[in-house]
Amino acid sequence: MDLLRISAVSYLNTFPFVYGLNESGILKNFSLSLDVPSQCAEKLRKGEVDIALVPVGALHEIDRFHYITDYCIGAVNEVKTVLLLSKVPMECISKIHLDFDSRTSVELVKVLAKHAWKILPAWEKLKPGQADSQQDIESLVAIGDKTFAIRGGYPYVYDLASEWIRFTGLPFVFAAWVSRSVIAEETLRQFNAAISFGISHKRECIEYFRERLPAYDDCLGYLEHNISFEFDEKKKEGLKLFLEYL
Repeated sequence: MDLLRISAVSYLNTFPFVYGLNESGILKNFSLSLDVPSQCAEKLRKGEVDIALVPVGALHEIDRFHYITDYCIGAVNEVKTVLLLSKVPMECISKIHLDFDSRTSVELVKVLAKHAWKILPAWEKLKPGQADSQQDIESLVAIGDKTFAIRGGYPYVYDLASEWIRFTGLPFVFAAWVSRSVIAEETLRQFNAAISFGISHKRECIEYFRERLPAYDDCLGYLEHNISFEFDEKKKEGLKLFLEYL
């Protein structure tokens, strides 16, 4: 088998995937790069990798893609790491700064603003490091591990997964494993089994990544209760609806 090139996200919520790929011993002959979500999508689009964990908000930019595993990054309740943080109540928001590390969160907040919240804010892209400074920011969408550190600086916290579920009655999918070309069946079987191994060993995964964990006191609980990894029919229904909104 030729070298299988894989791009995954470098956040806590994907540590089980990375652990399974690196430590299960199931998948052979692969290279793994850890990137922000937008880079995963771009690498797959450019053909720099064979498989990527792609934010679903970027799927429309990729030609002829295939969903390839039984797993995803999803939520069936609050997700905790995809947030609208604000210093004013929802109805008073005039401008929202956007974290472009993930197209999905950007597209999701715009869908919710228009169809669920019925607000018309201005949109502005966050500059690098601006989310952490919190200076001159009324409201922002923040994703990933940094949300654990900065959410305390905002009195109003809106969990975007919870808001979507309240609006639609369906779970939300933030990222899915996809390929552009057909992957050999045996390779896919091994890939899926390695991912499954990681999800089944979350406690060992937390210990494995102990030096890289964010400043949060219940990382295991987050993986067990806030991230839903199974790419089941309800999640596929929620994903289909989200893509229709886009």
